[in-house]
Amino acid sequence: MTARAENQPVTEARRDQPDGRIRRILAGFSRFIGLHVFSSLTRRIIVLNLVALTLLVAGILYLNQFRAGLTEARVQSLQTQGEIIAGAIATSATSDADSIDIDPQMLLDLEAGQSLSPVDQVFDAYEFAINPERVAPILRRLVSPTRTRARVYDRDGTLVADSRHLYARGQILGFDLPPPAAAERSLLEQFWHTINLWLQRTDLPVYKELGGANGKGYPEVIRALDASSQSVVRVTERGELIVSVAVPIQRYRTVYGALLLSTEGGDIDAIVYAERLAIVRVLVVVAAVTVLLSILMAGTIAAPLRRLADAADRVRGGIQTRPEIPDYSHRGDEIGHLSQAIREMTSSLYSRIEAIESFAADVAHELKNPLTSLRSAVETLPLAKTEDAKTRLATIIQHDVRRLDRLISDISNASRLDAELARQDAGPVDMRKVLETVVQMVGDTTPDDGPKIQLDIEEAEPDTYVVTGHDIRLGQVFNNLIDNARSFCRRDGIVNVTMAAKDRLLKIVVDDDGPGIRSDQFERIFERFYTDRPEGESFGQNSGLGLSISKQIVDAHRGRIQAENRTRPSPTPGEPPEVLGARFTVTLPRP
Repeated sequence: MTARAENQPVTEARRDQPDGRIRRILAGFSRFIGLHVFSSLTRRIIVLNLVALTLLVAGILYLNQFRAGLTEARVQSLQTQGEIIAGAIATSATSDADSIDIDPQMLLDLEAGQSLSPVDQVFDAYEFAINPERVAPILRRLVSPTRTRARVYDRDGTLVADSRHLYARGQILGFDLPPPAAAERSLLEQFWHTINLWLQRTDLPVYKELGGANGKGYPEVIRALDASSQSVVRVTERGELIVSVAVPIQRYRTVYGALLLSTEGGDIDAIVYAERLAIVRVLVVVAAVTVLLSILMAGTIAAPLRRLADAADRVRGGIQTRPEIPDYSHRGDEIGHLSQAIREMTSSLYSRIEAIESFAADVAHELKNPLTSLRSAVETLPLAKTEDAKTRLATIIQHDVRRLDRLISDISNASRLDAELARQDAGPVDMRKVLETVVQMVGDTTPDDGPKIQLDIEEAEPDTYVVTGHDIRLGQVFNNLIDNARSFCRRDGIVNVTMAAKDRLLKIVVDDDGPGIRSDQFERIFERFYTDRPEGESFGQNSGLGLSISKQIVDAHRGRIQAENRTRPSPTPGEPPEVLGARFTVTLPRP
């Protein structure tokens, strides 16, 4: 017991140490990153954006014409530079062409009467027209600053001078320098070198160093000795480009030799490498910006969707009485529309639930009254001693049974109303035919001594009284209104039904000449199970659902129903107007 008590503070102290707090912070940050930043939608957006960006950059690196343009520009530059240097070499090689050297030995070999031709002497003077000692300073001044290698060949293809082997003051070294040793590449350089090899052309010939061998091993040198210029692009074994241009050294259409200019291995590749490295740097920056923007964009999409989904789960689970749906309607985009739609759907759902609960409570209350009366009558019937009492109790039982049957029928119709209006497709309804049919049907069922039904429809075009809706349900509305008006009319009274069209609305009015409606009941008469019947009418003859069902049908057709009294001014000053009867007005929109 003591050991445990002593160890407990130590454990709590360890939890409060910085390492423990750092681990908890890192764990919370990891959960936040996994749940919020790098959600499934966020990862998909980032991956898709990066794949598109990578493909774009890969296409630029593979298909760009920078290397080809740079190579073409270098060929033209070497061509121009070669023509200048070849002209300078040709000038130096023929500068002493006007002097004739006479060989004394040739004079001693002449016999009597023979002479020495000047042409033979000139030919001997031109046998070694390109002087290495004169070419070396020209190459050193014109070629060395350009990082270009120049080789001069005579007419036989023999190497006369090589700028790589020049020494100061025009002296020529008598040995070849060994090729530079390849420096060991790092892992990144090897990777980049592999990419360059993959991106470069594969149809180029491989460059071979001839050294001091005959220059005719190069096809461009052969073309130059034939007085034509030619350029060749080759690649070394290391994948480096070398551009060679051979230019004839000639004067007065006489070819003295060939000048071969070539780039150093890796010069063009270094420029291309720098260019591609710049593209890769741009790729890295753009990729970082793309990831950041993708996260921000995903945050504006994924986070609202996640909150809406959580709210929908709370609604489904019923965790709260009425959970609040996040409102993004201010955004004005699809997320805002979705948020508004979910909010309206949830509000409609809870309104429907509340209506069902209220309807169920009203039904239970209305059914309880006749059931209570029926139970009392049934319990009292065995105790009745006289036949009159038994007859009265039997009459009560029959009345309550009929009332229950009527209530159940009306409740069933009211409960099916919403489902039928939602399932059935609305269509064009000719209200003239509907009213004529309803008035005729009610007139046929009305006793001869009962109220008369009068229909008055203004003359108009055939399609003037056409609305969009359900003909059966609209007929039910006016059947209920006419029945309600008949029940309040005197036996010799008249129920007037009029219809007129104005603007984009259709107005139907049902008037009666009954006692009217109390001023505080204009809205309440449309409540379920509410009845305010005339005096003398037996209790339970009406369920109180007729006007409620009518209002529900009219609302479903985007219309309006209202109740008021028909009045006329009282003949006595100061008295309230005289009530002539009730008026129900139904307004329906026209298509």
